[in-house]
Amino acid sequence: MRIITLAGIAALSLTLVACNKPAGEKATEEAGTAKSEAAAASTAANTASTDAAAAAAAPTPAAAAAPAAAAGDAAKSAGDAAMKAGDAAKDAGKAAAKDAKK
Repeated sequence: MRIITLAGIAALSLTLVACNKPAGEKATEEAGTAKSEAAAASTAANTASTDAAAAAAAPTPAAAAAPAAAAGDAAKSAGDAAMKAGDAAKDAGKAAAKDAKK
């Protein structure tokens, strides 16, 4: 959850930077990508949490198997989206720094 929160904060920060300075198109596009990937990561993390709670509340181990597998898949999706958000945020930062030097 910390990674997702940090990715979201980074995406919003970069979006603000892109709006406040005449940053290039690349920085703006990457900030938008980071923002949407952070939102996807957050959604997947919420799904994973819901599925994990369903697995924990299941009356038998057999009944917990499907929600536990779904929670694992959602957690993997959250991690993948968080990595993409981090990469996009890093690219946006580089592009904004490059444009700021001009």
